[in-house]
Amino acid sequence: MPKTLVQEFTKGLWEEIPPFRLVLGLCPTLGVTTSMENGLGMGLATTFVLVFSNILISMLRNIIPSKVRIACFIIVIATFVTVVELLMQAYTYALFLRLGVFIPLIVVNCILLGRAEAFACKNTMAYSIADGLGIGIGYTLALGALGAIREVLGKGSLTVWGDMSYGVASVFPSFHPFGFLVQAPGAFICLGLMLCILNAIGKK
Repeated sequence: MPKTLVQEFTKGLWEEIPPFRLVLGLCPTLGVTTSMENGLGMGLATTFVLVFSNILISMLRNIIPSKVRIACFIIVIATFVTVVELLMQAYTYALFLRLGVFIPLIVVNCILLGRAEAFACKNTMAYSIADGLGIGIGYTLALGALGAIREVLGKGSLTVWGDMSYGVASVFPSFHPFGFLVQAPGAFICLGLMLCILNAIGKK
């Protein structure tokens, strides 16, 4: 039985959430989530590229030759990565500098090519939009949650966006941050714990 648009959208919020269910896109997940703002920024940039590349690939699915479809998908994705890179340079330059090389590396993010190959090239535009939005929002929430945990426990503060920062010390004066959590080993530890918790919830 084919899924509805709502089902295609909601699957990315839990059943197929990329870092925790599909275990995809782990390089930016580990590399940029030193703060909640970085995680949300990376997730939103990826969502933009995912939705618009899904739309264009779905529109061109009957035109793109099957033998060169992967190359065509990469060109489409790279085009929208360039767009989001220029937009971030224009409007969120500080965030763009913090995310650094991970923005252009969205081109080789396996989530985007996977959705293009497995879904967008086989479905209509409406379903492709629902799929891209669901997967993208799920990915954004995952990066934001991981970034928030690492920032709160590793720095003792939480930066939601821009100047909106909250200190944990004002609520828990005796709290001492675990500095290693905002370093590379802390990323693996936090990701492993979140995978463990979500898999345990999923089994129940």
